[in-house]
Amino acid sequence: MKFFWPIIIIIILAVGLVLVFTHQSSTGNVNIVNNNLNSKAVQNLNTSNINQADNLNQTIVNESIANQNQNSNSNQGVINQNKNVNFGFVEINLPISNAKSRITKKPFGIYITPKNSPVQPEKFSGYHTGVDFETLAAEADVEVPIIAIANGKVLVKQFVSGYGGVLIQSATINNQAVTILYGHLKLASINLKVGQQIRAGDKIGILGKGFSSETDGERKHLHLGIHLGASINYRGYVSTQSQLSGWLDAQKLF
Repeated sequence: MKFFWPIIIIIILAVGLVLVFTHQSSTGNVNIVNNNLNSKAVQNLNTSNINQADNLNQTIVNESIANQNQNSNSNQGVINQNKNVNFGFVEINLPISNAKSRITKKPFGIYITPKNSPVQPEKFSGYHTGVDFETLAAEADVEVPIIAIANGKVLVKQFVSGYGGVLIQSATINNQAVTILYGHLKLASINLKVGQQIRAGDKIGILGKGFSSETDGERKHLHLGIHLGASINYRGYVSTQSQLSGWLDAQKLF
């Protein structure tokens, strides 16, 4: 019996040591599992952030490219507007510099009489078949170049009563055959020959001197008439409004 209690104490201590070791081992395993889980979560979070950053960067790149394309298209539109206009897949050039701002007295279709005309004195009457482009006072003694508005062929180059120097060319506008009359030119300045091909943007000549034989006594300006069909028609005015259907309003092309 003298060994009974010592043996009991040894057994209790041994059981205690086993329990302590088992608890520490379990705690270590739990920590390892938790660390693995935390590491995986951090890894997934980092991957998600990287993917989001990549997507954001790609979005920024795409928006930048789109903005560059829009700016490029916008700039290109401005360039085309200054140079020419596409009308019915045909390149149309302005016949004179600052063309639109020069249409101040006789637009297409205006009814003119010697009493109501914005130009005085006036010797013509009727509905205007063309568009008149005026010159400035400072351009009275300055050469004002006239430009072909479309591709075609020179049909007429001669003096015509009421116009002075005239060039007429053939062309196709909006899938329609037309003839284009440029009136009040200095005939000697036209180097083109009848039958010669002419392209939009080519220089035709210069305006004639105002109130001289070069313009048949008219002011210095350009009369531009576009007659439908292949036949040549010199008329600058017609007696009835319905007859205007035989011409195009040049102002609508620019």
